[in-house]
Amino acid sequence: MSATKIAAIALIVGGVLGLIYGNFSYTSDTHTAHMGTLELTVKDRQRVNIPVWLGVGAVVAGAALLIVPSRKR
Repeated sequence: MSATKIAAIALIVGGVLGLIYGNFSYTSDTHTAHMGTLELTVKDRQRVNIPVWLGVGAVVAGAALLIVPSRKR
């Protein structure tokens, strides 16, 4: 399997997942305080929205990479 086909499949899968889920979240440490043996940490949950146009564009780009014949040397 060529690198182009792998990239095309990855784009299609990523685009479909973006359309299905629409967003993802992650937790990051924002503040940490050390006072002797006491340690305080503030964790902040971030949410990233994935635009619909980006998911559709990834699926279309992946499909185009699969359909268009590649040049062989």
